[in-house]
Amino acid sequence: MRPRRLKNEINVVPYIDVMLVLLVIFMVTAPMMTTASIDVPSVGKAAQPPADALQVNIRADGKLTLLAPGAGERPVTSGQLPGEIRAAQESNPELAVVIVGDRSVKYEAVLKVMDELQRNEVKRIGLLVQLADK
Repeated sequence: MRPRRLKNEINVVPYIDVMLVLLVIFMVTAPMMTTASIDVPSVGKAAQPPADALQVNIRADGKLTLLAPGAGERPVTSGQLPGEIRAAQESNPELAVVIVGDRSVKYEAVLKVMDELQRNEVKRIGLLVQLADK
């Protein structure tokens, strides 16, 4: 009798079986997964931009200035801003407020100003958007 020789080969059949089972599991569960969709806001064009509007400018260093129609630009603090705007809107309730942010200002700073104005019941708030040239 001859002695048995050992084989030095790897049996790949169990690995193939596991891969086929995983493939079937993924094929069954893939249609059940819900995909998330993000609704990104788009910029629409207004029919007619307001001719007279209060401009709240947010500078690159975070300082605020208020530009009123017929008056010059003057610096204001975030605490003074709602009072100044409401005083201007008392004489003209249809006076719009436009927030203008510098290109390097964080979006959070613009939202803070908008939130502060909305909490103080300032009406007709908008954002001035400058589209990039293509």
